[in-house]
Amino acid sequence: MRAEQLENLLAEVAAGRLAPDAALERLRHLPFEDLPFARIDHHRSLRQGQPEVVFCEGKTAEQVVSICERLAGMTGSFLGTRCSEHHAGALRQVFPEAVWSPLARTVHLLLDGTSGAPRDAGTILVVSAGTSDLPVAEEAAVVAEVFGHRVERLVDVGVAGIHRLFASGERLRAADVIIVVAGMEGALPSVVGGLVAAPVIAVPTSVGYGASFGGLAALLGMLNSCAAGVTVVNIDNGFGAAAAASRICRR
Repeated sequence: MRAEQLENLLAEVAAGRLAPDAALERLRHLPFEDLPFARIDHHRSLRQGQPEVVFCEGKTAEQVVSICERLAGMTGSFLGTRCSEHHAGALRQVFPEAVWSPLARTVHLLLDGTSGAPRDAGTILVVSAGTSDLPVAEEAAVVAEVFGHRVERLVDVGVAGIHRLFASGERLRAADVIIVVAGMEGALPSVVGGLVAAPVIAVPTSVGYGASFGGLAALLGMLNSCAAGVTVVNIDNGFGAAAAASRICRR
């Protein structure tokens, strides 16, 4: 339940339009809701400003649908990451208006009228080093959009052709937070971090040849960045980068 929903519920009770016992029934599952395979955290949006998000990988389609039904019943919306075509197909049978992104591997349902970013939500620029990094970059971009931010994308500007990055200097400087997604040796966040004043969140990807060790080389390169203001999330964790960028913007 979001803060504004709780405020509206209390206002209804205060105005006498809703009986206290009816309000209590609506709030019965507010802390969490028990299912045989999950304990759904309906209170997370109130605590953290962001709702619980469903990590679909490793779950059956039936489990994903059941969790999303509970989330939608409480807030009218849900967001899932690492969503396969099988998961998405099962969800869209129940929620035909749900949006699935095959590239980002995300699926989401939004309340009517909440698709536009509020004016003060901040702009998050998602920068990807190469086309092979796009699945992780797009996960970050979609999650940030669902969280209510203006998102811009800057693709294929890796250090192998660094002039492509320099040509986008105005876009880099205009962003409130920059998410930089790169595999191989992971050098791009350091370059971006040396050019801008905004916080830079680096996302290593598992893209690369054998010595990249599935993204470990990029991760270590980003952790050892000499550019101040660069922070790093886990390998392929576009979601984590978007969640952190959202909190920075909202502060």
